[in-house]
Amino acid sequence: MNVYERSVALHEQVRGKIGTLLKVRVESQEDLSLAYSPGVAEPCRIIAKDPAAANRLTLKGNTVAIVSDGSAVLGLGNIGPLAAIPVMEGKAALFKRFADIDAFPICLDTQIVDEIVETVRRIAPVFGGINLEDISAPRCFEVEERLQDLGIPVFHDDQHGTAIVVLAALINAAKLTGRDFSSLRVVMNGAGAAGVAIAKLLRGVGYEGATPVRDIVMCDTKGAIHSARIDLNASKIEILAYTNIEDESGDLLDVLAGADVFIGVSSGGLLSAGDIRTMAPNPIILAMANPEPEIMPEEAYKGGAAVVGTGRSDFPNQVNNVLAFPGIFKGALAAGAKQITPKMKLAAAYALAACVETPTNRHIIPHALDAGIAGIVAGAVHKAAQA
Repeated sequence: MNVYERSVALHEQVRGKIGTLLKVRVESQEDLSLAYSPGVAEPCRIIAKDPAAANRLTLKGNTVAIVSDGSAVLGLGNIGPLAAIPVMEGKAALFKRFADIDAFPICLDTQIVDEIVETVRRIAPVFGGINLEDISAPRCFEVEERLQDLGIPVFHDDQHGTAIVVLAALINAAKLTGRDFSSLRVVMNGAGAAGVAIAKLLRGVGYEGATPVRDIVMCDTKGAIHSARIDLNASKIEILAYTNIEDESGDLLDVLAGADVFIGVSSGGLLSAGDIRTMAPNPIILAMANPEPEIMPEEAYKGGAAVVGTGRSDFPNQVNNVLAFPGIFKGALAAGAKQITPKMKLAAAYALAACVETPTNRHIIPHALDAGIAGIVAGAVHKAAQA
């Protein structure tokens, strides 16, 4: 059986990758009186007087809602909330495995911004944080922004988790290839949620103290995003404020020529070895489309790439947001943070990069299954939150 068939067999066998467990005994009359009536009345009275006490008396302080509308699931597109459940379950499993955080899938049967925002507000009391997941752009930007006053961290992982890991990988790739980070010329393909967040982080837009990359040209399915295009939505118009400083036009291959870095968050099979040869010597390739990268590593190396990362676990340098989100939420929850700030995101990226002291072309970021990474990221985020 291939990996897809084996995965179906696993899901049929376990019927859900997560579940609930009891932390207390419920075996005797005394157990019942402590866990439920009459004893449970006292924690309720305490929380009614002091809402912050919920973090120490209930599951709230270590519980995250993974909220999705199923509109942008992996590389599958708008498959809806029911079909999104396996991915959100998987995300919950990663929260538990790497950060010991209890997370639960909340897959909403609506793709209307107002309804998503209202629903999250209604369910927020029981959760310590909200992880927005697989909500398509540009709606995801508005949903996240409107929930920042919720009083608990709200974090769209497809945007910021991906961007944080990309920054960490690029810091080490620049170090490996002897490049000045701020002088990099970057071409990106994909102007959705992840692409916009990556561009903002690399350019330092909204990130005080960041070291910005000199130049980023972003492309969508119609080529470079430039000022003469009349088909740009509001999000892409905003992109022009901090990208494409030379206002270049043309398709992806046109603007790729001479670039130091290619970052792909789009679709598979777009580039060849010949295309990589048009880039600057020893280019950096982060081809993160799933399940098929924009270019396979072997092909990129044939074209002269110095280092290649993908989103896949079967190749070196997996650029995977599992390196970011467990530690980010663990640190934010421990600090009692009300938001995940730009400084916390930068701290996570720099901590990730520092985990690899001597980068090689097969090791520019930690391995996705390195269990110690979440604790390191959490420590950096906690410190930034306190500062």
